[in-house]
This record gives sequence, structure tokens and C-alpha cells, in this order.
Amino acid sequence: MFSKILVAIDDSASSQSVFEQALALAKLHQSRLMVLHVLIAADNLYPGDPYIGITEIAMRAYWERWQNTQQEGINRLKALETKAIALGVALEFTQSVGDPGRIICQLAETWESNLIVVGRRGVSGISEFFGGSVSNYVLHHTPCHVLTLQDIVTVKPYP
Repeated sequence: MFSKILVAIDDSASSQSVFEQALALAKLHQSRLMVLHVLIAADNLYPGDPYIGITEIAMRAYWERWQNTQQEGINRLKALETKAIALGVALEFTQSVGDPGRIICQLAETWESNLIVVGRRGVSGISEFFGGSVSNYVLHHTPCHVLTLQDIVTVKPYP
């Protein structure tokens, strides 16, 4: 049914579960699996306000953190590839920089995916309005089927 499955992961704890589900589907359907990791350039790394001057030392530190982040992503993808190969699933991977929703949809179209598997953190309301929802964007802009997997959020009781 699905010959090409695209799974999008990020640095969250729930991404491992999303990958495991996509891997199980790929094995079941004897599908090829593409794993996509999208980096957001300013995400928790940028050394300050982009409109104010930044010292050379701060910029160098930022560049080193950025390179480490890129390499950590590649290492994570290679580890997932090893796991898939051990299960007999053909896996490709790629890492891109930019807007996750748009990159997922573009890759799904160019790679001709039959199914996209993405996680969903349950962000809604004002948080979704300001931060956006990758899964919502993908659902509304993709050329193929989408499986969204809900992240289990633990709610802390009031003290």
C-alpha cells in the first residue's frame, strides 16, 4: 500500500517513538523509508538580537554550536539508518535547514512519498497561533496521506 514513507523527526523525546512507528509501517509494507531532520537556524543557538551588533567572539561561539548541532543531527540519522538496516528496511536520510512544514511537504512531493509520518505535540490555541503547528501545516499542504502521532503530554497537578 505504501511504497515510500517519509518520517520527519526533530530533537524532541517523542521523535524516537515517531520513528519507531514509521519503521514498523515500512517493515510491514516493505516500503522505502526516508528520514528527515529539519534544523531551524536561530533555534536556541543565536547569540542575541539579530538587529543589534554581535561581537566576533559571540558569532564564533554561535558558529561552533551550529556546526555541532548539524553533526549531532547527522549522527542521529546514521544511528536510525543502522537500526533500519538491521530490520531489513531500506532507509535514506537527509537533513535540511529552514521551515519544517514547508520542507516536509517539498520533500514529500519531490521524493514522491505515499505517506508522511509526523509527531504532534498537542499545541493549540494561542501557542499554535504564535508558534505554528508543523503537523497542521503538513496536513493542509501535502500531496499524500499523513499519519500524525500524538505526543503523550504529562499534566502536572497543581501543588
